Amino acid sequence: MIIRKAGTADAAALAELRGIDADNLAAYTGWVDAHAETHLPFVAEVDGSVVGAAWLHVAERVPGNASLDRRYGDVQSVEVREEHRNRGIGSALIAAILAEAAARGLLHVTVHSGRRAVDFYQRAGFRHHRRLLLWKQVSEADA
Repeated sequence: MIIRKAGTADAAALAELRGIDADNLAAYTGWVDAHAETHLPFVAEVDGSVVGAAWLHVAERVPGNASLDRRYGDVQSVEVREEHRNRGIGSALIAAILAEAAARGLLHVTVHSGRRAVDFYQRAGFRHHRRLLLWKQVSEADA
């Protein structure tokens, strides 16, 4: 298994993992290219094929007097092909993201997890935080 940073050249493989239709590939590739500074994809390869991916979104908080550099990260879209799960690929992707976050000096890294993956993220060192609050707009379909 190889974990590496990905980019625009990997857009087709990233799109396929996300279930992006072929007719939307050009737009998706454009998005990957346009967001290269803020959305960093990592891929896992086995025998030359991309079998998993994860993204680190790097964002900035408003500077404060004590700290002008208040960048943080958010883990997004962690996916491993079903036939390759439970082999440490997801953990290796998260380790690469956290190493990148540390190298960039990010304040913290968040993740928005589905219920099934909470234990996975906790094993990687993530913890619940009582001050993190979520607002979600209610659509007519949700009402």
